Amino acid sequence: MALIQYLTQIHIDFGACALLPQECLRVGMLRPLIISDAGVRDAGVLAQAMAAWGPTPPPVFDLTPSNPTEAAARLAVEMLRRERCDGLVAIGGGSSMDLAKAVAIAATHEGPLKTYATIEGGSALITDSVLPVIAVPTTAGTGSEVARGAILIVDDGRKLGFHNWVLLPKAAICDPALTLGLPPGLTAATGMDAIAHCMETFMSAAVNPPADGIALDGLRHGWSHIERATHAGQQDRDARWQMMSCSMQGAMAFQKGLGCVHSLSHSLGGLEPRLHHGTLNAVFLPAVIRFNAAAPSMQAEDRFNRMAQAMGLPHCGPDGEALAQAIVAMNQRLGLPTGLAALGVGPDLFERVIDGAMQDHCHKTNPRLASRADYLVMLAQSL
Repeated sequence: MALIQYLTQIHIDFGACALLPQECLRVGMLRPLIISDAGVRDAGVLAQAMAAWGPTPPPVFDLTPSNPTEAAARLAVEMLRRERCDGLVAIGGGSSMDLAKAVAIAATHEGPLKTYATIEGGSALITDSVLPVIAVPTTAGTGSEVARGAILIVDDGRKLGFHNWVLLPKAAICDPALTLGLPPGLTAATGMDAIAHCMETFMSAAVNPPADGIALDGLRHGWSHIERATHAGQQDRDARWQMMSCSMQGAMAFQKGLGCVHSLSHSLGGLEPRLHHGTLNAVFLPAVIRFNAAAPSMQAEDRFNRMAQAMGLPHCGPDGEALAQAIVAMNQRLGLPTGLAALGVGPDLFERVIDGAMQDHCHKTNPRLASRADYLVMLAQSL
């Protein structure tokens, strides 16, 4: 039986950040702790997002690492308790939003965070005692502002997922103005993250027709505007709005489930935290498309061509090669790395990457179950 839930309140438009104080009050948050990072602060984006609070802004924790960690969550919990905060407002990319969700758990639940990881059977242990979270994305990529999950590197070094509907932000404030100054490389990487969410969700064999429709529409928004957003920078406000919508829609849709792209990127990202998650998704996507071609659901439902239509591409063959090549060409036009070797990743890491991918929560929702040998082929093709 398919369970379909889209439960949060979303504001999307230029200037939406002005609603932050009233949204905090709406959800009963009287003294929020802002979760952000040094890059967002130094770029002036944090101050821009917090301007609605005027001369008395809430306290800020801005030590979020590029890949959030359990250690950072502990530091934020200490500040939250010291400042007597009763909720969290994440202002940043996926890292800040995921860290805020981890803090929401850690501040209200006993024991190490791995206890509550999905792969450890801990999802049901996350209770509604979690602190409320409001999410304000400053990139158009992860969509964590409308997602029930978070990804975190726990103390034992694994990059694990945490999923429960109580982690869904109480409000998502999607203000494209916060993304106008995003550098081209980060615009491209986060944008391909959003596109990967839409495509991988649509390829999943799980039953969720609304998610499929949202994914295809998000893909249409993202594919037709990512180059403009990347290369026009602050000059193309419409492209920034469209990418923000693609990001939000991709995450609304991926409640259905992801697959091997994310199994691989989660695993490799845990081993090499310096690597950007969206860049890894862009690199792995072509090989996974080729692998998924043999899945019965892909052929029976003509899913490759339905994606190609949303992307404005010609009719493609059943092997997915034309679609895979379109992704490769887009990565090149965006200036993203052409493969793992360009990221400094070699075959010496492959067995460890496969170990993590086989255990990742996205592994079993791929439309075709991958073996170790299958993952090895995908890695080799992505080199």
